[in-house]
Amino acid sequence: MKVNVTWQGKMRFETETPSGHTVTMDAAPEVGGENKGPRPTEMVLSAVGTCSAIDIVDILRKMRLNVEGFAMEVEGERAEDHPRRFTNVHMHYVLKGDLPEEKVRRAVRLSVEKYCSVSNSLNARITSSFEINGKRYEMD
Repeated sequence: MKVNVTWQGKMRFETETPSGHTVTMDAAPEVGGENKGPRPTEMVLSAVGTCSAIDIVDILRKMRLNVEGFAMEVEGERAEDHPRRFTNVHMHYVLKGDLPEEKVRRAVRLSVEKYCSVSNSLNARITSSFEINGKRYEMD
């Protein structure tokens, strides 16, 4: 896989992806950016969440379950010292539908531990929790 990154001036860069999409990323104004796009670290959290979400929806569909709603909250903690990498990432999945707890738990575990290439590329502790129709569950 290869992406092309082109400087757009100041601290703004445009990324072209192999699938034909472009994403503009920028730095915060206090470091010379113009806030014309998300920060790269914001995109990392977005990517880990979306990667896992795609896995989970796909796994639940293969289990012949009907997901009526799906949202996520992804929180990341970063080290104080450079390179300020993510040290901890917590993904909380919010699902709606007639979804058995054990099947959702299995889908979350498969995504986090096996299938999500983004979370498995991070040098961070990944934790997760989920809720189904408002009832919260913690992963072991």
